[in-house]
Amino acid sequence: MITRIGPVAILSHDVFVALGVGVAALVLLWEIRRRRAEDERLWYVLAGALVGGALLARLGTWAQHLDPRENASLLAQWAYGNRSILSGLVGAYLGALLGKRIGGYPHKTGNLFAPAVAAGMAVGRIGCLLAEPPGTPTSLPWGIRLDEAQAAAMHVPANVALHPSFVYEILFHLAAFAALLALRERVTAPGRLFTYYLAAYAAFRFGVELVRGNEVVWAGLTRSQLFLLALLPLTVARIAWAHTRGRAAETESLEAAS
Repeated sequence: MITRIGPVAILSHDVFVALGVGVAALVLLWEIRRRRAEDERLWYVLAGALVGGALLARLGTWAQHLDPRENASLLAQWAYGNRSILSGLVGAYLGALLGKRIGGYPHKTGNLFAPAVAAGMAVGRIGCLLAEPPGTPTSLPWGIRLDEAQAAAMHVPANVALHPSFVYEILFHLAAFAALLALRERVTAPGRLFTYYLAAYAAFRFGVELVRGNEVVWAGLTRSQLFLLALLPLTVARIAWAHTRGRAAETESLEAAS
């Protein structure tokens, strides 16, 4: 959807993505102050996350085909390619790690970032709701119906009830934001909140892909589902490692106290 302010055309999607980044930044600053974690080196982490997320959100969708010759050049992908929130999250994670290394920040930041990411995602997905095809046809009463012009622009059937898949995502991230706020005093292991959030979102996103209407590319799965399956071993290993490390730390504390 395009909004015009005088002669200037503004994409609603980009507006809400920018608003999402702003909301995430405000929540992050709130968490930093609440936890009394002020440290100038965190700016390196934040900058790395923003740059890494922006780069991989666009370039992460480059490998559309198994044959590299069928894919666009990296320059064309950057200029005209689609964005992927999944690859953007991976890029933000890797960028944050690089920012820590450059800035010399020694602590885990997952618990700081988790509520901010969830809040920012909830706002940013409003732009997707306004600009992207809703989902597959549904008989449920809350299906979205598009008129002829809107349906033609999004290449979906007109006047047919469609799953509001991005509404599902917005509700998920709002629920995740509330859950993260409720758990932040009880889940204190460094980085654990962010790990739980990513695992929950990965599971939810795999399921919601069934009603997104995205192209099926292999074995009945979409590109996003294949991407998530590829990351599954890493996610499971990360959760197992976090639990093992947490138990070891508790054991050391008990031994020290005895």
